[in-house]
Amino acid sequence: MEKIHIHDKVFVPFMSYGQVSEIIDGVASRLNEDFRPVYGSYADDPKEDIPIVLCVLNGAIMFTGELLERLDFPVELVSMKLSSYSGTQSTGKVRELMGLTADVRGRTVIVCEDIVDTGTTIAALKASLLEKGAADVRICTMLLKPDVYKGDTALDYVGASIPNKFIVGFGLDYDEQGRNLKDIYVLE
Repeated sequence: MEKIHIHDKVFVPFMSYGQVSEIIDGVASRLNEDFRPVYGSYADDPKEDIPIVLCVLNGAIMFTGELLERLDFPVELVSMKLSSYSGTQSTGKVRELMGLTADVRGRTVIVCEDIVDTGTTIAALKASLLEKGAADVRICTMLLKPDVYKGDTALDYVGASIPNKFIVGFGLDYDEQGRNLKDIYVLE
């Protein structure tokens, strides 16, 4: 891994794809332990109300895709797009750019986020899903910045905690670039 340039900024290696993959393995293992006993496996006859995995676009696409490959209980995939960032800073305001692509009434929803920092987005999303009638909302995030997390929303599945640094790669972006990088880089 070498330094990379995105727009006007330089990023240095932070986490290899191998490390990211281990994080996803750990999250998937915990989800499988919690949900397989309730919903069975693909070999069983699953319940009709199987859980919904909600991918928060665009950042969580890579995490959600690889997480789905590791889940061994039936799920449905839906998505929505939210934003609270401008450049490298959180605005503190959550905007819904694309609405929910399915009805969640009476369903268990597993929210997949790439990263949780202040918690503003995840709190607003959980409240919205419960308002729309979700029976249960579980929060699953690949990464957490505990130093800046201000929320009281329970984070059910956290892959890894990281320092409060701006990162790109593996779905995370700087002004929409860098998402396609397999490894994760930190602002120099």
